[in-house]
Amino acid sequence: MPNPSHPSSDQIAQATATLTQLKDYLRTNPPVTDVLPLLARLLDEDTGVPILLGDVLRNAAHLVSQQAASPQTDEIHLIIDGLRDAAQEATDWHVLHWDIQRAGGQAFAPAGPPTTS
Repeated sequence: MPNPSHPSSDQIAQATATLTQLKDYLRTNPPVTDVLPLLARLLDEDTGVPILLGDVLRNAAHLVSQQAASPQTDEIHLIIDGLRDAAQEATDWHVLHWDIQRAGGQAFAPAGPPTTS
């Protein structure tokens, strides 16, 4: 496996900016038929955000565990456990891809004006 380059802080900022853009777009009340392909990519069962975020958090827990001073403090154990728990929860969200697939077979009314929330 080739050694991947590390992402820059700017690249991570771009990724979160893209998610913010999607969030803002969804608030404009677009047609569901336009949104479903975006959500399908976002929630893909193999490469979507839940799987990737779970992997990132698991790997972060591993790094903290490997690089923490020995013996590990209770605080370090709490951090590792928190990262692992969050990783599992994020990964569990991968089942949302089935909801998006099912939504593709449903009928939706035309989009109306944006709602305020």
